[in-house]
Amino acid sequence: MNDIIHLLPDSVSNQIAAGEVVQRPASVVKELIENAIDAGASNIQVIVKDAGRTLIQVIDNGLGMSGTDARMAFERHATSKITSAQDLFALFTMGFRGEALPSIAAVAQVELKTRRSDAELGVRICIAGSQIESQEPVNCASGSNFMVKNLFFNVPARRKFLKSDNYEFLHILAVFQQMALVNPEVHFSLVNNDIEVFNLPPASIRQRIVKIFGKSIHQQKHLNQQLLNIEFETTLAKITGFIGKPEIAKKRNGEQYFFVNGRYMRHPYFHKAVMQAFEPFIPQGCMPTYFIYFTVDPSTIDVNIHPTKTEIKFENEQAIWPILSAVVKEALGKFNVAPSIDFDRTDAPDIPIYSSKVSAAPPQPKFNTDYNPFKTSSPQYKRPSMEWEKLYEGFEKEKSGKYFSPDPNPDPIDREPERPPEDRLFAGPETSEAPGQYLWYKGKYVLTSVKSGLMFIDLRRAHIRVLYQEYLMYIRQKKGVSQRVLFPEVAEFTPEESALLPLLSEDLHYMGFELNDMGNNAFAVTGIPSGISGLNPVEVIKDMIYTVREKGSSVKDEWSESLALSLAKNAAFSYGKNMTEDEIRHLIDALFATGVPNYTPDGKTILSVLSDEEIGNRFK
Repeated sequence: MNDIIHLLPDSVSNQIAAGEVVQRPASVVKELIENAIDAGASNIQVIVKDAGRTLIQVIDNGLGMSGTDARMAFERHATSKITSAQDLFALFTMGFRGEALPSIAAVAQVELKTRRSDAELGVRICIAGSQIESQEPVNCASGSNFMVKNLFFNVPARRKFLKSDNYEFLHILAVFQQMALVNPEVHFSLVNNDIEVFNLPPASIRQRIVKIFGKSIHQQKHLNQQLLNIEFETTLAKITGFIGKPEIAKKRNGEQYFFVNGRYMRHPYFHKAVMQAFEPFIPQGCMPTYFIYFTVDPSTIDVNIHPTKTEIKFENEQAIWPILSAVVKEALGKFNVAPSIDFDRTDAPDIPIYSSKVSAAPPQPKFNTDYNPFKTSSPQYKRPSMEWEKLYEGFEKEKSGKYFSPDPNPDPIDREPERPPEDRLFAGPETSEAPGQYLWYKGKYVLTSVKSGLMFIDLRRAHIRVLYQEYLMYIRQKKGVSQRVLFPEVAEFTPEESALLPLLSEDLHYMGFELNDMGNNAFAVTGIPSGISGLNPVEVIKDMIYTVREKGSSVKDEWSESLALSLAKNAAFSYGKNMTEDEIRHLIDALFATGVPNYTPDGKTILSVLSDEEIGNRFK
């Protein structure tokens, strides 16, 4: 029998590796920026066209490469970062595997121009699908200039399933921001389709944060005032960075970044430590802003977990967790964000200083020998007269059969005083399922008798379900109702939000929003859906965009559902709203008319029935 196991060609191996390393255009941007940083670049320029499909160009002024090194860089596992396995435990460079460039060259057409500063001429190499097409000397600037064209040109399935340009550019923006935040001493710029998105000169970390996330001069000043400095050092780790004051916490995740040894990372365990510190000071469901940098001994972490290198294992994470939580709490207290305890020492007695030479005498009990609790001559307690009738003087009496009276034989003329709106009993439809009356309880629930027991209905969640079905119908039928505003509001969006907005503009229009592009990521809101006039339309739109981003789906129907749900949650009334009986009846009728009255679109219970058996068991 012939042998059947054989080595794969390098071109095939590179293409297999590219499946993990090069997931989308943003992966290419990340790998090329990391190489530029490792090369000591102080100026990095990123140029993309068509969200990286057509072109990704990264230009740096780093060390550059010789002709031999430039060609060797495209071989698998060729690297200058490590020489032995022991070096994996002392990593301070961004890259180390030697897989990025060969993986990129396996699925794209790559052109590299590079020159060392001490060389007169550089080298130009062209590679397509792992095949070197040409190598020649060229006159170029010192550093490296990578041009990656036609990504996935030889893997049509991968290219076909790339998302829209706006969606892919969001991922490029996220990678660019991560790199810019952890390398503030480097000048970064980003150009998308010949439009400059970012130009970030070297700055401090605080200035870099403000420049990236402040959309205007006013917002940059405001953000700068809201950042609290944190700094703490132990033998386990040095923790520095900034946290946002609780008042800028958002319902959406916002800006939350962890970095370790100059590398961006995701760490849910450390995120819980920060959340625990903020928990007493922010509303439930809101997320704080933080930019936290760890410096640890590289031998105590493992970055070789995943090709993206964003999942990092800490040897001492359980010990670092309480330190991180304490550092955040200290910052909140230091800047008077957390309430401080102030003891009033006025007229307080002096606490004597303890002295071992002075002996303390034991206290002597004192009691009255003449006291006898069983003496009949002692004065007897007499309950005071309360004159209850006076408490009800002045109450207006009127005829009404509208409210329930606890008296089994109520007076046909007099009735008890009107109950507050949260506990009202009123007539409902006479059906087999609802035998004639609803009870509005605590301004939150409606109780009604049904065939199987007692039904509880959460009114706000019922309203969310009804509005969700209504907004979704507007989108699918393409006929929303818009209300023109007298004074349009200007909404300033981040580059990520602006990139996603064109994908959602059609659905927003059908829901009733009218947006006019004013340029520079600013839009004028000239129309809003009817029924949300009391809300801030800018915040509502941003919340809707964030909901779609967090969903992470590229399916348009899922976008529509996310938009409808986000708007329904914003537009639904709050608990405790005073509603008339007709309004409640109309809402309940509309709820059952949706055909899905049991749960909200995100799976929260609207209806709950307490069965007759459960009620009976409570009286046993």
